[in-house]
Amino acid sequence: MENYYIFLIIALAGLAIADLVVGVSNDAVNFLNSALGSKAVSFRTVMIVASIGIACGAIFSSGLMEVARKGIFVPENFVFSEIMIIFMAVMITDIILLDFFNSIGLPTSTTVSIVFELLGAAVCVALIKMSLNNEAFNELFNYINTETATKIIIGIFASVFIAFLVGAFVQYISRVVLSFNYNNKSKWIAAVFGGIALSSIGYFILIKGLKGTNLVSSETLDYIKNNPFQIIGLNLIVWTLVSGFVISFLKSNIYKVIIVVGTFALALAFAGNDLVNFIGVPIAAWQSFQAWSASGLSPDEFGMSVLGAKVATPTLFLVIAGLVMVATLWFSKKARNVVKTSIDLSRQDEGQERFKPNQLSRILVRSVIQINQVYVKIAPTSLQEKINLQFEKPSRKNSYTKAEDLPAFDMVRAAVNLVVASVLISLATSMKLPLSTTYVTFMVAMGTSLADRAWGAESAVYRVAGVLNVIGGWFLTALIAFTTAAIFAYCIYKFGSVAIILLLLLAVSLLIRSSIRNKRLNDLEKSEDKLRKYESNTIQGVIDESTSNISSFTKRSAKIMNQTLDALAKQDLVTLKKSKKGINKLNDEVEELRDNIFYFIKNLEESSIGASNFYISILSHLQDMTQSLDYITRASHKHVNNNHRNLRFNQIKDLKEIEAQLSTLLNDIYSTFDAKEFSNIDEILYKKEELLKNVQYKIEKQIERTRNEESSPKNTTLYFNLLNEKQDFIKACINLLVTYKDAK
Repeated sequence: MENYYIFLIIALAGLAIADLVVGVSNDAVNFLNSALGSKAVSFRTVMIVASIGIACGAIFSSGLMEVARKGIFVPENFVFSEIMIIFMAVMITDIILLDFFNSIGLPTSTTVSIVFELLGAAVCVALIKMSLNNEAFNELFNYINTETATKIIIGIFASVFIAFLVGAFVQYISRVVLSFNYNNKSKWIAAVFGGIALSSIGYFILIKGLKGTNLVSSETLDYIKNNPFQIIGLNLIVWTLVSGFVISFLKSNIYKVIIVVGTFALALAFAGNDLVNFIGVPIAAWQSFQAWSASGLSPDEFGMSVLGAKVATPTLFLVIAGLVMVATLWFSKKARNVVKTSIDLSRQDEGQERFKPNQLSRILVRSVIQINQVYVKIAPTSLQEKINLQFEKPSRKNSYTKAEDLPAFDMVRAAVNLVVASVLISLATSMKLPLSTTYVTFMVAMGTSLADRAWGAESAVYRVAGVLNVIGGWFLTALIAFTTAAIFAYCIYKFGSVAIILLLLLAVSLLIRSSIRNKRLNDLEKSEDKLRKYESNTIQGVIDESTSNISSFTKRSAKIMNQTLDALAKQDLVTLKKSKKGINKLNDEVEELRDNIFYFIKNLEESSIGASNFYISILSHLQDMTQSLDYITRASHKHVNNNHRNLRFNQIKDLKEIEAQLSTLLNDIYSTFDAKEFSNIDEILYKKEELLKNVQYKIEKQIERTRNEESSPKNTTLYFNLLNEKQDFIKACINLLVTYKDAK
């Protein structure tokens, strides 16, 4: 029996490491968002600062494992064997759930996931135990710490709305005072802002970052908690003077200092407090195992009152956890995907939007517009003009040559994000109110974005839809965590070691599958075949850049066209689905280029305005070709998916003949543009007449077949449509070559 539980402890240790990896990948958004979004310092500097914060926070987290031990359930009402079922179900669920959210690039709360997993698994085991003992349903409250659990849940979800409103208010006031030209403001204003910001972050470090450490005495911590105004006042004076010194004598940017210190503080607090979400359960399991082994009782007899006492976490475990977290921060690509989602939703400028608008986002945006119209009517015009002047953004034309080099937002907003998040978290901690650091930091970022007018008419409906998606994912986290943990706990209770092994294999296989998929997506993102945005600001530069896009487009088009026809001939629905995904990806890339027209034209030199006509023409032809390809793949997929009769042999043969000629044409175009040897464009154009005549001949041939022998209207419709779309594709292809030839 003891060997069985040793196996469980080893499995939980492995799960703890995996949970640290997936947990950090998701929670990295908490402390990286502001620094990376503002580009205040280099990426390397941000990572070093965050790593130091995580390392310190992990060591300071000793004694903060109470939620996993007794925060959700009443441990003395469970025995050792039941507790181990709960812990195994929780850890397997947590890894699968967090990795899912990492894979789709959405930030969620590791606190919410662990709380609802503990709740779901504990409720399941308690119900099983009650049914065996013939206890009434209302006895469930003897097993669940309902008061603490309710307090945690209410605090977590209330923080969503509070963080958003406070973030919006503080950012609005800060922008009205500092404007977007904050570097031109008086030094004393920047010094006061720096003093307020750094004192707030400093107090946050004292309250949130150090509360679990053994390096600071409990008397000192009690004094800090009981005398907040004295501590904050002293900090405000000291840090204002320090900020003035930094600005006036060191000639440094105080906003960069705030961002660096704030990043360290949030990383410190994340590791120091959220570490319980990753290793709290395995540590509790290990300590339970030690107590049971020493008792001499059977696992079904040994009560778990030992979990009700405070037990410090071994320092070695904390050091190992800190190292794993730091390594994950540096090497996890999924962490950067989650951070990217938050930054994209809060960036100041419009661009390619990830989320699609929905009816709720449209209603919310329309409602806010109507409220704003009322404000415009009743507010004094002079006041509106003064405020609008503070929100005027300085021109950044020609400041950067590449769009990705632009910061998503400025350093004032980044500083406000960090300060407000720090204040809210430290305030809640001092009042012993639980909350999710992920929810707070994300919603503060969204609130400051709204107040900073980042969600304009061009982007608001998309950004709001994105925020709604993320918030919906949070509520979904709670539901999935509770339900899945309960199901897993029941399976482990019912089937024992067999269920554990199968669930572990499931978790490992899902982790491997998502890692492979993520690597494939990253490789695709780096692929040379991906259409690239035009960054040049001269007509010759645009022409040169277009060659790689055209060669890439023709290569991918030929592949999709051949793949679709082969799959149609074989009635291969799986391959047709791949073709649809391929054309959807190509269509999105062309659409992204079209969305970039405004910024492309803005960036052009005065002497190169003609490049805009070339750019627009090229994109128009690429879009025409994409639409034809899109119809061909969708029509083919629909035909096979609806189980219609296969095309006749002669029809397939004719289509293959056209396809061979078209592939030759596309390969010639690809070779020409890939090698940048344009002398044979005339020869390619000459071939198009023969190809178009052949297509027309096939159409006439099918008309004759239809009159005399064809019996399937669906086949006839598909065949004609495929030929017509190929004809349109060829014409668009030729128009593209003519445009390029004229430009050269």
